[in-house]
Amino acid sequence: MDIKQIQELIKFVSRSGVNEVSLEQENFKITIKTNQNPVYVNAAVPSASTQVVMAPPAPVAAPAQAAPAAAATAPATEDTSKYITIKSPMIGTFYRSASPEKPSFVNVGDEIGTGKVVCIIEAMKLFNEIESEVSGRIVKILVDNASPVEYDQPLFLVEPM
Repeated sequence: MDIKQIQELIKFVSRSGVNEVSLEQENFKITIKTNQNPVYVNAAVPSASTQVVMAPPAPVAAPAQAAPAAAATAPATEDTSKYITIKSPMIGTFYRSASPEKPSFVNVGDEIGTGKVVCIIEAMKLFNEIESEVSGRIVKILVDNASPVEYDQPLFLVEPM
C-alpha cells in the first residue's frame, strides 16, 4: 500500500463517520482513528458449529415460511424489472438538493428528461451534479439524503415513457 492509497483511505474514513478502522495485509498493518464520536455497529458472525447446529431444523421450518416469502418477493422483482435504474457514477455523499434550504431536484412522481439534474454527489470536496440519461417518471428514491453511496449503487427507479 503506497502513501496515496493511505491518504485516500484516511479521507474515506473521516467522511464515513467511522471512529476507527484497522487494515491488515501480509506484511502491512494500519489503524486509522478519528476524533469523531464513536459509531457502534453490532454484527454477528456465525461460526461453523452454529451453522451445523442450525442446519437440521431449517428445512423443517423453511417450507412453511419460504412459500409466503417467495410469493411476496416475486411480484417486487417483476415490478422493478420494467423500471430503469439510475446508478451512482462515483463514490461519495448523495444529496437530493443543492443546499438544505433548497427544494429537492426530483421527488417521487416527477417526470424527468435526459440531461435533468436528479441529485448531487459530493466526492473529495467537489459537488458533482448527476444528470439523468433517461426520460421517464421517478418511481422510487433508493438512497437517503446525505448518505454515502458506492460506485454503481442504484439511486433512483425510473418508469420509462
